[in-house]
Amino acid sequence: MSLASTSPTLFHKQIIWAVISLVVLFLLVVFDWRPFVNYKGVVFGLYLLGVILLVATYFLAPSIRGVRGWIVLGGFQFQVSELVKLILIIFYANFFSRRHVGIAKVSNLFLSFIYFAVPAFLIAIQPDLGSVLVIFALWWGFLLVSGIKWRHLAAALLLFAVLTGIMWQTVLEDYQKDRVLGFFFPERDPLGTNYNVIQSKIAIGSAGIFGKGFGQGSQVQLDFLPEAQTDFIFAAFTEEWGILGGVLLLLIFAYLIYRIIRIGFDAKNNFGRFVCLGAAILFIVQFVFNIGSNLALTPVVGVTFPFLSYGGSSLLTSFVLLAILNSISMDRA
Repeated sequence: MSLASTSPTLFHKQIIWAVISLVVLFLLVVFDWRPFVNYKGVVFGLYLLGVILLVATYFLAPSIRGVRGWIVLGGFQFQVSELVKLILIIFYANFFSRRHVGIAKVSNLFLSFIYFAVPAFLIAIQPDLGSVLVIFALWWGFLLVSGIKWRHLAAALLLFAVLTGIMWQTVLEDYQKDRVLGFFFPERDPLGTNYNVIQSKIAIGSAGIFGKGFGQGSQVQLDFLPEAQTDFIFAAFTEEWGILGGVLLLLIFAYLIYRIIRIGFDAKNNFGRFVCLGAAILFIVQFVFNIGSNLALTPVVGVTFPFLSYGGSSLLTSFVLLAILNSISMDRA
C-alpha cells in the first residue's frame, strides 16, 4: 500500500492524538504532584501498575508486526512501554532523591537494577529492543549523577553486558539480531537488513539545502523509504525540507533540552531535579537512536523521534511529561 493512500489515515489519527495530548497537558499543568514527592506508596503503586500492564499486554494483547506491546482500543493503539518510560522517570526520581547519598551501597545499587530489570525483561520478550535500551539509559543516567563509585558503575555495566548476552541468545528475534549486525557490517544484505538505512542516507543526501518541497520527496512518496513516518521520520523530513530544515529541527530540539535542564537547576527539591534529569535523558536517547539510525551511526532499533514521529502513545506520554515539567517550573512539585 502506498504512502499516499495511508497518510490521510495516519494524519487524522495523529491529529486526534495531538488534540488529546494538548487537553491532557492543560489539565495536568494544574495537577498537584506532591504525593509523588511525599508518599513512596503512591509511586510504588504506579510502578506496579506499569508492570501489571506489561504482563497483561504480553498475554492478552494481539500481536502487531510481531510485537505484543499495544493495547488496542477501536481503531487506536496504545503502546504500554511508552507509559512505562514515564512511570520509571517518576519512580526513579523518587527513589534516587531519597537514596542518592547512599546509592553507592551495593544494596541500593542492586535494588535500583531490579526495578529496571523487571520491566526491561517484560518489554524484551514482546520483543521491543529499542524500549529496553531507552529504559536502560534512564537507569544508567540516574546512576551517573547520584554519586555512585566508579567500580560499582563498572560492575553495573558488566551486569548489563552479561544480561545482553543472555538476551541475544534467548530473547531477541532473528530480525533484531540482523539489524544489530547490519550496523557493524554496513555492506551486508543491501536489499534486506541494510536497505532501510541505505534509502535513508539517499533521502538525506539528495535533499540539498532547501529540500525537494513538501510532499515531493521521491524516497518517501515512491515508497523507497520504509517506516518514513516513524523510525525514519528525520530522513523523510530532511528530504522535503532540506539540510536547512533538518538543522532548524535540531536547534529546536536542543532548545527544548536546554529548557528542561534549566528547569531542573531551578527546581526547589531533588524530586523535581531528578524528574528533569529523567526527561532530558529520555528525549536525548530517543533523539540519538532515531537520528543515529537514519545516518547509520547506531543500529536500527525502532525508537521514535520525540514529538515528530507518528505514534499517539509516544506523543501522549511526552506531553504528560511536559505537563510535569511545567508544574515543576511553577514550583508545584
